Amino acid sequence: MDRLTSMAVFVRAVELGSFAAAADAMGLSGPMVGKHVRFLEERLGVRLINRTTRRQSLTDFGRAYYERCRLVLAEAEAADALAADQLSRPCGRLRVTVPVHFGRRCVMPVLLDLAARYPELELDLSFSDRIVDLGEDGFDLAVRTGDLEGPAGLIARRVARQRMVVCAAPSYLDRHGWPRQVEELGRHRAVVYRRSGRVRPWLFPRDGQPPVEIVPEHRLRLDDLDAIADAAAAGMGLAWLPRWLVRGHLGAGTLVAPIPDAPEFLYDCHAVWLPAPHLPLRIRMAVDALAAALPAYMG
Repeated sequence: MDRLTSMAVFVRAVELGSFAAAADAMGLSGPMVGKHVRFLEERLGVRLINRTTRRQSLTDFGRAYYERCRLVLAEAEAADALAADQLSRPCGRLRVTVPVHFGRRCVMPVLLDLAARYPELELDLSFSDRIVDLGEDGFDLAVRTGDLEGPAGLIARRVARQRMVVCAAPSYLDRHGWPRQVEELGRHRAVVYRRSGRVRPWLFPRDGQPPVEIVPEHRLRLDDLDAIADAAAAGMGLAWLPRWLVRGHLGAGTLVAPIPDAPEFLYDCHAVWLPAPHLPLRIRMAVDALAAALPAYMG
């Protein structure tokens, strides 16, 4: 007998409560269900089910074996589904939550390209900087930057690294001086990002050591990255921002990097999803597309 088939029959008999019910559900005879269970018991050398003329009950070992069989069968189904995915196309609704600015500037173009290539795919994008609960809020996928926060047990894959750069308007630097070293930044005015009441230090990597942390003087605290870039371009102080966000300002000269050789801290960007025996094709293809295309937006 095939062991996986016998496991499936055993699991169905346990879940439905009798050999007769399992036989009806699986299109087998009652004696054949019994043969599958006896095959497992003889192979294992342990009784799985105590059977009488009136009832059946799992043994202690049978209960543990039942849980293992459920996992084995789920993995076998997932493995078979992989082959089916190779012959299919992503379809159905894909719900993704992304940070507001990073999502609009970098993530959305990648996912729109995916949706354009696969018309059967429905895209539902939510732009929010709050950390959502994927299960409670019904999202298939989240894209997050920086430290991973939220419930434990999520699956995460790094899809890009975002470079942080210190920048300022030439007018500000002409008035207050051009810093030449990272350590001088703490003496300058800054426009800083604050979310949930916290102002994070600016980080600068060092070889083999923890990064240098700088908290410059700040009287302007904003929770919108574009607004920080605009305030810095208006000469209100230094800003520490993702390079992708200020690429246009740097190219136009409205912002400059006062310390060109300053080490740029790399914030990881992750795709995050809930664990499942078989990851749907639409989620897997979205994650692969992000990992392939997002790094080009980070330069």
